[in-house]
Formats: sequence, structure tokens, C-alpha cells
Amino acid sequence: MTVIERDEGAEVGDGRLRLGDIDDHLGYFLRRLQVWVFQDFIAALSSMNLRPAQFSVLLVIAANPGRSQAEIGRTLNIERARLARMVQELEERGWLRRKASERDARSHTLMLTADGTKAVARARALAAEHETRVTAHVGAERREQLMRLLREFG
Repeated sequence: MTVIERDEGAEVGDGRLRLGDIDDHLGYFLRRLQVWVFQDFIAALSSMNLRPAQFSVLLVIAANPGRSQAEIGRTLNIERARLARMVQELEERGWLRRKASERDARSHTLMLTADGTKAVARARALAAEHETRVTAHVGAERREQLMRLLREFG
């Protein structure tokens, strides 16, 4: 991450910029951390050609086999059409199976295939390596504090 001078009155002879009023904006700092985390996470999953949203969908399906596509979308706050495309891509890769719901003909249930289960195991291992890097970057105690605070909103 780039070092930024936060003291408005500090000398900036070393090339660092002052933040000004943005220094008091939570969203700015959340976004800075989020960008770093996502860049590392995207790189971690790149060998599988798997995007973070796809990873999330696979994990939620693994934890809730047979649940509806609509429920998965609501849980992850993914817009319906975007989720449909994502599910189709994952189905084409042979990682999940979509089946018409027995309760509602307009709905589909989702479950991992055997190949999908293997892919999730590999992705989990890559994600664990990523989490190790995140912990090293922010510190174990701060990571736990962040997780505790952010889970309250999530």
C-alpha cells in the first residue's frame, strides 16, 4: 500500500501527499484495504480462472446444497441476471448442477458436482493462503477485530 501523510500540517518533502478531509472518511480507508485484499484474492484464484463472486457462490452452494438459485442470490446480494450468467458459467465448467425445484417449477435448486467439490477444495486451499497473506498484512489481532466488526454489518 502507498504511504500517505495524514497530518495536515506535516512537511511533505518526501513526496507523500496529505489527505485533507478524506482522512476522516471511513469509506476511503475501507476501500483502500478492500482493493489490496481483492487484488491479492484475484491473484490467488487466477490459476483456477475463478473470480471472487464465483468463489462465494460455490462456497454458499457447498454449505447449502439443494437451495434455490434465488436464495443464493439474496444471501450474496447478487442481482438475478448476473447470478444466472454466473451459474451458467459454473455449470458449463461442470462444477455445479441446476435442477428444477420440486416445490416451485419456476425455481432451480443448485448443488455441486463431484468436479465442483474438488474445485471448491482447491479454491479453499488457495483462499487459505490468501488469508495468511491478509493476516500478515494487517496483523492477526487487527484481522480478528475487523472480522468481528464487519460481521455485524454483513
